[in-house]
Amino acid sequence: MIPRELFAKIRRIEIRTKGLVNNVFGGEYHSAFKGRGIEFSEVRSYQFGDDIRSIDWNVTARTGEAFVKIFEEEREQTLLLVVDISGSSDFGSRDKFKREIAAEICAILGFSAIRNNDKVGLLLFSDQVELFVPPKSGRRHVLRLVRDLFAHKPQSSGTALQSALDHILRVIRRRSIVLLVSDFFDEGFERPLRMVSRRHDTVAVHLTDPREEVLPPLGLVTLFDPETNQSRSLDTGSHAVREAFQQSSSRKHEQRKALFRRARVDHVEIKCGEDFVDPLAKFFRARTQIT
Repeated sequence: MIPRELFAKIRRIEIRTKGLVNNVFGGEYHSAFKGRGIEFSEVRSYQFGDDIRSIDWNVTARTGEAFVKIFEEEREQTLLLVVDISGSSDFGSRDKFKREIAAEICAILGFSAIRNNDKVGLLLFSDQVELFVPPKSGRRHVLRLVRDLFAHKPQSSGTALQSALDHILRVIRRRSIVLLVSDFFDEGFERPLRMVSRRHDTVAVHLTDPREEVLPPLGLVTLFDPETNQSRSLDTGSHAVREAFQQSSSRKHEQRKALFRRARVDHVEIKCGEDFVDPLAKFFRARTQIT
């Protein structure tokens, strides 16, 4: 039984998502993620302006009248939502935690996918694969995935992207769209990420929070790492300490962007506390122009 509060939250997300899919993301999704290829549809009589290379010579010879082959994009695809639910996903210095933002983004993409008759699956991970739901189609299935995004209780607080990527390589054989949603507080996953991107159309959604990049001058504070359960005290009143923290964060941020480029993975950055609709829509539009 779904708790009433969780049911109400899922219902609100469905209502908001429906409007965004209808008005913003439905067409963008279709354009940004092309079908697997072109398949034969039918033959019809030749019309002025048709490419002569499309003439079906067998039918033309048999009937004595010119016919051309018509091809259509093979649309049905699989979208796999791969979401980081480690300890840092339950952090947010503004109105929502990263995990809540991830759930809303996945809901938008999930409903956009089923609108285009695609299948949707879900993989939740920490430092292990926490949950894998095989791809299916339909509204009820996507609502089940949104529920799992909110309701699943992680068995571990750590992060190991490699475990999720290795699982994808084992179980997803057919070329799919892989949406990887994480803050990417991990290392050593570049090789499996490259392997996944070679097999699948892979997009990284990088969730960031201002408080993980810039420290306010609050004096002596204790910072707690929810993934390692370790604490560290910092004197945020010191300009040198704040500067070193910001430089370290900026360096790691640039390293992640360089890693995505090397792995040939498209990525979009979503900042907690800001509306994610505009950057996500701009990303899709830019991707459409490239493809």
